[in-house]
Amino acid sequence: MNVIVDLRNVCLETDRLFIREWKLKDLEDFYEYAKVDGVGQMAGWNPHTSKEESKEILYSFIEGKSEFAIELKENNKVVGSVGLNEIFIDLGEPYTDLKGREIGYVLSKKYWGKGIMSEAVKRVIQFCFVEEKFDFLQCSHSIENNQSKRVIEKCGFTFIKEHTRKGTNEVEHISKFYVLNNLQH
Repeated sequence: MNVIVDLRNVCLETDRLFIREWKLKDLEDFYEYAKVDGVGQMAGWNPHTSKEESKEILYSFIEGKSEFAIELKENNKVVGSVGLNEIFIDLGEPYTDLKGREIGYVLSKKYWGKGIMSEAVKRVIQFCFVEEKFDFLQCSHSIENNQSKRVIEKCGFTFIKEHTRKGTNEVEHISKFYVLNNLQH
C-alpha cells in the first residue's frame, strides 16, 4: 500500500548534502544534468531537450511533493534527486497491506562514483523508517544499470523479482526489484 507523502518543508542533512524539497531556483542546476546523454536513460527517461522541458518537470516535482533535490553543501549546487514514488507492481504478501513507497534516484554524471547517491539514499531510508514509520521501501534498476545496482546493494535491499517495466520514454526494459523492510533498521 502506497503511503501518502508530502516532502514540503523537509530538509535532511548528511556530512556532504542537503536533501530537500525542490525550488524554482533549482532550474539551472536541474537542466544542466538532465540534458546530459546517459543520465536519464538509466532511470527510464530521455535527456531533456530544453530548459522549458526541465521547468515543466520541475513544476511537477514541486506539485507532486514526493521528490527531494540533492544539494551539495560545498557549493550549494543541486546534483540529483531522490523520489518516493508510488509502487506500481504487485509485490505479493506480506507487502500488500504494509505501508511503503518505491525509492528512485538520479545523479549528475559529473558526480558518479563518489558515494553521493548511497549517502543520500541511506539518509532518505532513515527518514522513511524512523521519522515516517514506513514498513518497507522498494527499489529497482534496469538490468543494464550497474551503478544503481551498486547503490541498492550498499543500502541493504534484498532482491525479490524481475519485471518488465516501461519508462516515461516508452522504452521497455527488464528491471530487478528489491525490498528493504523496516525491521532491518
